[in-house]
Amino acid sequence: MSLKVKKAERKNKCQRRDSIKLRDGRVLWIRPIQAADALPIAGTFHLLHEDEIRRRFLHPIKALSDDYLIRLTQPNPETDFVVVAAEPFEPGTALIGAVARLSVDENGSRAEFGILVSHFVTELGLGKILMGRLIEWCRAHQIRHLWGDVLDSNQAMLKLAETMGFTRESRYSEAGITRVVLAI
Repeated sequence: MSLKVKKAERKNKCQRRDSIKLRDGRVLWIRPIQAADALPIAGTFHLLHEDEIRRRFLHPIKALSDDYLIRLTQPNPETDFVVVAAEPFEPGTALIGAVARLSVDENGSRAEFGILVSHFVTELGLGKILMGRLIEWCRAHQIRHLWGDVLDSNQAMLKLAETMGFTRESRYSEAGITRVVLAI
């Protein structure tokens, strides 16, 4: 099998939809985001706690802009990847419980990540599953480092990063924020 075929297979594998059963018995699909997911995401954003939003965006926001929703739900397949944990219904009708995204830096060898797991599905292992999909995408696209800025108060994310092999870098320019980096 040629190297080109293997790379294509790895990239296609990232686009799969997996069905998972949570510890509480609920079934969710882990799948790439779709443009149709914009409406459910925008429509339920107000259900998130202020602290959940602050942990993800590093500051409070009241709503997602139309521009942000378009970038989130229609990622550039060469530089961006977004995966969701959603109800097992078609995009546009399914509620989204968690979102993980990455965006490749200009140099093409590093990607920044962000993850939001809503309080409706926290502490069920979704963060680890979604981070695993981001790492898988990075490997398929020859990304050497995955990084994210995390509030020091977001102990759940810092612990997840540590268990998945990320190292911490202090961000002296921004008090209260730690950068976590994974060499892939």
